Amino acid sequence: MGLIGVRTKKIAIVGVGNILLKDEGIGVRVVQQLESSYSFPHEIALIDGATAGPHLLDIFSDCDDIIVVDAVQGGEKPGTIYKFRLDQISSETTMNLSIHQMGVLEIFSQARLLGKEPHVTFIGIEPQDITTWSRELTPLIREKISALIELVFKELDQMGVKRSAIVQKATHEEARSL
Repeated sequence: MGLIGVRTKKIAIVGVGNILLKDEGIGVRVVQQLESSYSFPHEIALIDGATAGPHLLDIFSDCDDIIVVDAVQGGEKPGTIYKFRLDQISSETTMNLSIHQMGVLEIFSQARLLGKEPHVTFIGIEPQDITTWSRELTPLIREKISALIELVFKELDQMGVKRSAIVQKATHEEARSL
């Protein structure tokens, strides 16, 4: 609970992607892992952004900082991890953003028209397969989930969120032994 008149910084971690197309769902899978494994302070929202529809505009316009996790086709080998800020994306960008990031960019443009300009960081990974219909990530991309989560935590550190405020939930085995 904050002090009267003191506004708490709001942060959203948004995973976007289509979980039905293998690695295209990595952003959603990262958010699901964060939800199942950690408890976050109330000022941090974990959002399953799915395919980044207009329903995210309210969330984006209400936050100060946003971390977007998604598959990114940047032309590197599968499994390559990217991190960039919204202000680093220009019309000359050589990186082929996923359709979801284009949707996210449109949402940020709409939020800007409403006078809201959150600080936005994209964390992405070069997918191995985004065309095969399957709810399973490829093994290569699944192995990178912990590295993506670590990058999310580093971003939160830079935003002033103390790691101690994020509590790792007990696994079923640990809970049984208590």
